[in-house]
Amino acid sequence: MLTAERAVSNAGLDAVALKPAECDVHRALDVPLDIVAIDYEGREEMPDSDVLDALAAEKEVRLTTPVRADGFDPLGDDSLYDWLPAGVRQVLVAGHPAYLTDDETRRAVAPRLRAARERAPDSWVGTEGIERIALAAGGTQYELLSRTTRRDVRALRAAGFDGELALYAPTVLTDDEDEILDAVGAYVSRRRPVSRALPDDSPTDSSAEGRARDVLLKAARDYALIGSVADVRNRVDDLREVGVNLVAGYPARGVAEFTE
Repeated sequence: MLTAERAVSNAGLDAVALKPAECDVHRALDVPLDIVAIDYEGREEMPDSDVLDALAAEKEVRLTTPVRADGFDPLGDDSLYDWLPAGVRQVLVAGHPAYLTDDETRRAVAPRLRAARERAPDSWVGTEGIERIALAAGGTQYELLSRTTRRDVRALRAAGFDGELALYAPTVLTDDEDEILDAVGAYVSRRRPVSRALPDDSPTDSSAEGRARDVLLKAARDYALIGSVADVRNRVDDLREVGVNLVAGYPARGVAEFTE
């Protein structure tokens, strides 16, 4: 039986994506991947600078920084730029409204993204909800895995885009359907095509039955990396063939799946 570390290595992932509200991001040191991407889940959930320092001494660290949020606003309150450890790089995003104030969500994204890219030219740019603006800003495009990823990447490459493409994907290294639904059922149910297809008020975890279960399991294959290590590796290899450069896996069953 493969150990978790061996499984993650064999799955072909390049990076681990962690949520500081869910785990101690210091555990990324135990994940056998060279890049760690840390999500932004509000200022109160940000890791301490000494933790980021320790990670940056061993790995490439990418911290998500919402360009509309106080502290990371390059056209306003930019106080957290000085707080960032020197070795920590950024993933520039518009920012999820759940983690922004009403005033922050009203701020224009495009000029702030441009200013932030000028300040941190090696940053990645998260494309969720701002795809055209992100492309215009340049840099590594950081996208969510979706049912149209292969088609979209092929189109970008055919149109002449030669920049780097990184992909974020919830990852579940098992083919057990109940485990998959408990890990990513709620996540995939929030994708618009999935929510439209689901019966009203249906559960989204392993208790789902009938049509709801079928829709969720199909969506899990579209929006996440699921299955055996070999299944995930084949999917990652296919994504690379169409032009994806880097794949960041979010351990949807907990970071222990990638470390223990």
